[in-house]
Amino acid sequence: MKHELNIQRGMIIVMTLFLATAVLFPLFSLFTQVFINEEHQFVGFGLIVQYLSSPSLVQSIIQTLNISVISSMIAVVLAFIYAYGVTRVSLKGKAWLKYTALLPLFAPSMMHGIALTYLFGNQGVVTTGAFGTLPGVSIPLYGPVGIIISEVMYTFPQAYLILLVSFAMADYRLYEAAKTMGASGYRQFRTITLPSVKYGLLSAFFVAFTLAFTDFGAPKIVGGNYNVLATDLYKYVIGQQNMSMGAVVGLVLLVPALAAWWVDRYVSSKQKISYSSKAVPYVITPNPLRDRVIGSICYIISSLIILLIGTVAWASLVKVWPYDLSLSFKHYDFSKAAGAGMNPYWNSIWVSLWTAIAGTVLTFVTAYVVEKMKVLPIMRNATRLLAIIPLALPGLVIGIAYIFFFNMKGNPLHVMYGTISILVLANMVHFFSVSYVTASSALKKLDSEFENVSSSLGVPFYRTMYKVTVPMTLSAILEIGMYYFINSMVTISAVVFLYAADLKLASVAIVNMDDAGDVAPAAALSMLIVITSIVVRAIYEGITARLRKRNDRWKQRTTD
Repeated sequence: MKHELNIQRGMIIVMTLFLATAVLFPLFSLFTQVFINEEHQFVGFGLIVQYLSSPSLVQSIIQTLNISVISSMIAVVLAFIYAYGVTRVSLKGKAWLKYTALLPLFAPSMMHGIALTYLFGNQGVVTTGAFGTLPGVSIPLYGPVGIIISEVMYTFPQAYLILLVSFAMADYRLYEAAKTMGASGYRQFRTITLPSVKYGLLSAFFVAFTLAFTDFGAPKIVGGNYNVLATDLYKYVIGQQNMSMGAVVGLVLLVPALAAWWVDRYVSSKQKISYSSKAVPYVITPNPLRDRVIGSICYIISSLIILLIGTVAWASLVKVWPYDLSLSFKHYDFSKAAGAGMNPYWNSIWVSLWTAIAGTVLTFVTAYVVEKMKVLPIMRNATRLLAIIPLALPGLVIGIAYIFFFNMKGNPLHVMYGTISILVLANMVHFFSVSYVTASSALKKLDSEFENVSSSLGVPFYRTMYKVTVPMTLSAILEIGMYYFINSMVTISAVVFLYAADLKLASVAIVNMDDAGDVAPAAALSMLIVITSIVVRAIYEGITARLRKRNDRWKQRTTD
């Protein structure tokens, strides 16, 4: 028994030290760098004052806030209508609507900008009126308009998923009571529906705001000369090698993200409290006029998503846009493009695979030691806090913090810098919190009697974990692995500062291709990422479907 307790204490200490090394120490390095100039001299708040006294840099803050607020408001309104249509309206083809809403999750954010370039650029389909066959329509794409459209596409799925949960948590008894009292459909919507999802709306807005505020891909592709904080940080670190000012921009980028994260956590807790265990699921009542109007809007949104992704797919196959529209796979040969052949794609596969494997194991073990072990309570609470912190960290901030920490003189972990391990670690930290919450929720659903019975019988905890806990939470474990893999394939912000010359990733190669004018190969590489992500998701769905059938058969045998 004493030996087993020592093992548990060791596991908790190891996980706490791992998270402190991966999260806390790099953040501390970033904060200290803000007070040190390029000559390694302590300057106090001098760099911050210098930053805030620059009109162009302050303008970047204002422009970033404007872009984030406008795009978040549009995305939340569209997501609200879409989620309302899927959950509250009698529509055909809801499965189609649900799947198409998630398609932008499988694409890097740069891909939305590439799609807009082919639609509204100087030689775009819409701009030229389908290449002269129709009247053309021109918009000021390269600037705030293009960034906002791209960010709406990027943030829409996340806002939709949050609101989908909010609508699912309705109590139909309130609607039945309102009907009995003669309340009209509009009055029910105003007095019941909107108040019941108000916390979901706030949460969706702040999540969308954080994503848009910290996104790098869309402003890099269609931002033009319209500077935002993400591109400012990229210019300081990559273009000017001014790491001290880059640290200041990273700190500025972190503040609104932290504030939005805190508000999101607050409204999420309120939303959970507002839902009763005795609630009755919502029953859809057909309303022809409402169904036609909401259904039309939902299908228009779905069609626009397909249009953007389809445009990139088509552009990747066109020989010479817009002069030779015959189809060819020549752009999928990246040997002559700025992306260094197929190596970035395979690098992304390997990084994503290792992130999925290592991230899933470490996430599950972290959740297990926090939720199932009873020793070292103070350290377990510290581990829980460290596991949640990455949720508020923008990928760009993680990247620049890792530069400072792993390049620190005397740091024995410097050997990781420039290797695949630091890319895997950055991705793990970037997506750790959501995965941790998933694993923690799955473990909380298991009866603690499993561990109590095993302990009374003298069965080691690790055997119970292997024989009982892991099989019963296998669906959640697979979901975590899938989440790590797909997000590692599409992300750029966390790794754009960390890759070595021989470890360039696909998302980074897309940016380099676009900078070099190789837009068609960039579209082709984007489609490879989308296809890979969809295939992984399909494999996950197939495995989980088999697991559900197996569990159903097991439950049937136990009841018989």
